[in-house]
Amino acid sequence: MTEPRHTIDCDVLVVGGGINGAGIARDAAGRGLSVVLCERDDLAAHTSSASTKLIHGGLRYLEYYEFGLVRKALLEREVLLRSAPHIMRPLRFVMPHARGQRPAWMIRAGLLLYDSLARRELLPASSGIALRRHSAGQPLKPEFTRGFVYSDGWVDDARLVVLNAIDAAERGATILTRTTCLSARREGERWQALLDKPDCGRIQVNARYLVNAAGPWTAAFLQSAVPQARPRPLRLIKGSHIVVPRLFAHDYAYIFQHPDGRIVFAIPYEQDYTLIGTTDLDYQGDPGQVAITPDETSYLCELASYYFAAPVMPADVVWSYAGVRPLVEDEAADAKAVTRDYRLEVDSDGAPLLSVFGGKITTFRKLSEEAVDLVARALENRHGSWTADACLPGGDLFGAAPQNRAVLEFGGWLREQQLRYGWLPTALVARYARAYGTRMHTLLAGREAPGAMGEEIAAGLYEAEVDYLRRYEWARSAQDILWRRTKLGLHLLPGATGRLRDWLDAHPLHKP
Repeated sequence: MTEPRHTIDCDVLVVGGGINGAGIARDAAGRGLSVVLCERDDLAAHTSSASTKLIHGGLRYLEYYEFGLVRKALLEREVLLRSAPHIMRPLRFVMPHARGQRPAWMIRAGLLLYDSLARRELLPASSGIALRRHSAGQPLKPEFTRGFVYSDGWVDDARLVVLNAIDAAERGATILTRTTCLSARREGERWQALLDKPDCGRIQVNARYLVNAAGPWTAAFLQSAVPQARPRPLRLIKGSHIVVPRLFAHDYAYIFQHPDGRIVFAIPYEQDYTLIGTTDLDYQGDPGQVAITPDETSYLCELASYYFAAPVMPADVVWSYAGVRPLVEDEAADAKAVTRDYRLEVDSDGAPLLSVFGGKITTFRKLSEEAVDLVARALENRHGSWTADACLPGGDLFGAAPQNRAVLEFGGWLREQQLRYGWLPTALVARYARAYGTRMHTLLAGREAPGAMGEEIAAGLYEAEVDYLRRYEWARSAQDILWRRTKLGLHLLPGATGRLRDWLDAHPLHKP
């Protein structure tokens, strides 16, 4: 066996660079613990960039009496919105009422319950609407005359993961992307893990605590680290989405119910598009190879066409993606009914190991807080929780503390940046503001004219931004840049990916 070239001693080793792993690393580093996070691919390369991109309580989970989960998620919505108003925003959802669904009075009662389960300062309450007199009714078929509107939120899921990793790193954590954990075994009171990072060789990590946040691979990793363990079974649920040219001009989103009970959303996306999803199907294959099927595309198109006046056809799809959600097996007969709650399990037979099972993006911060509470107790760390009152990187529009005004006055703050950087196109400044928040000042530091942005590698993608993403956000490939750090891949002409790939090859990153 090749001897490790580097050795790192730390308090906590986190395996998995999705939203839960990044959130746990951030919380632990903020409590003064020394942290190493390893991810075998890019940050958010799998499940955490394949969500419906919602910060929501989960209205439909009320149907399954998941009141605790819904309340937990509803409490988190505004905490998250305040922490990162640049990558999150409030969103109003329209639910058309169709024949054969529950009576309107019952739906209204459910929405009133949804409103009342958690305090709201930013999100308006639900109400009934007459679709023929409402802008959201215009794209729908005329037979839909009555509906309801309620509030939740939208998030750039991949950037949420990256911001947690940035915050963790700035608080002292070591973030190792494209680094595989080859093995982990107990050695006395520590875990000894062997990592493989191709650009620097083998790394041995000696950690007092191991956190298994490997998403769909959690059970497999637990089995490899503790062969005698009987991991809690995970139920892998596949969710697929399609993106089509924008179907409506307003800023509302839609929630549509299929007769089979499944829910599909239609959401304004990237200015020019509509995002439609998701499916809920049991999945048995390799989570790393998940992809949408023609049947799923047809299903999403047919359901959207049931509601929209203009039919949605598979030929309209400009992009699609699929992900596997690792949910806790609860013996539910239907995939859509499987709980989205999480469970944290500690194996303390020797050096402690925490495994994360299940969860949803809305509750990642709370999950991370509860996980690090367990870690801190075992390591006798008394710092206490802190993330509820902290901004994520770039979210400090009006100061370090999260504020309602950062959400409510984001438009005004954006206009100030467009004036400040008036030498750049206003649309480009808007994109920077929404992606990077106050960190756009780091991206643009020392630049005062378009020529200072460097080469325009693709339309609207300058050398300055690529350099920022590689230096501060662990972006390495064209895929990282065009589809996770940004969504420019949707907007660029064919051939842009190849040009960016060639540019990256010609300009190797020189690490400090």
